[in-house]
Amino acid sequence: MAGTADMAGKVTAAVCGWWARRTAAARRDAGMTTSEYAVGTIAAAAFAAVLYKIVTSGAVSGALESVIGKALDASF
Repeated sequence: MAGTADMAGKVTAAVCGWWARRTAAARRDAGMTTSEYAVGTIAAAAFAAVLYKIVTSGAVSGALESVIGKALDASF
């Protein structure tokens, strides 16, 4: 039975150590700075603009209209 108690103690110590490392990592200042937020926002806006241009292009717009038209005309 002593082996089981030793094993439980080791597991408890390992979990406590892991938890201490996680809480310490959460307390560090590892977030983005204002300039990083600005760059991320500009990149997201640029991606949205490119995606908008692709979706509103003639070929994609026609394909989407075709798919939607077929879906609305489908018989159930």
